[in-house]
Amino acid sequence: MVTKDGLPPWLDPVVHAVETVEPLQLSRFLPPADGAGRQSAVLILFGEGARGPELLLMERASSLRSHAGQPSFPGGALDPEDGDPMADGPLRAALREAEEETGLDPSGVQLFGVLPKLYIPVSGFVVTPVLGWWREPTPVGVVDPAETARVFTVPVADLTDPAHRATTVHPSGHRGAAFLVESALVWGFTAGIIDRLLHYAGWELPWDREKQVPLDWRA
Repeated sequence: MVTKDGLPPWLDPVVHAVETVEPLQLSRFLPPADGAGRQSAVLILFGEGARGPELLLMERASSLRSHAGQPSFPGGALDPEDGDPMADGPLRAALREAEEETGLDPSGVQLFGVLPKLYIPVSGFVVTPVLGWWREPTPVGVVDPAETARVFTVPVADLTDPAHRATTVHPSGHRGAAFLVESALVWGFTAGIIDRLLHYAGWELPWDREKQVPLDWRA
């Protein structure tokens, strides 16, 4: 289900990053050693739009119990029919959840890499980031308003633009990467993954790390 055959050359730096990055280079939050946590997966889908390479994101509904209102990659918890969480289960889950949340046709997606499993302490999810190339794009949009508020793409050029970058500061003291794009504040787990991918792919541009966006306790 994973192949690098026929990818556009501009994805080569991403492929290299995926093949060489270590878990602690992505996040200090790694899956618990005792196996705790709910297995899940997200789809990091690269496409090519009018302004070049882009990423598919969605905004979670404000009524959700977990990560309400946050922009994120499509994804969610593994279902039993997805299969073994330590084998192909996360690949199937990433595609299934993306179809359920955005309406994309999985047959047009070529999976080309998998990042190490990471952990989101606030929700207890063990997340496998699955990377794909949108070889044959199909229309996307909100499928279930109870789960998704918006589906949108973001040009990589906007994500690398220093004017769109900032650091979020939570009342707890936690600081993290953020992107101000498409009328949205992308932060948390999703922004952290994008930040590390841009860095290790060599796409990152110098930006003002003192530019801060405060969060409140609801975040």
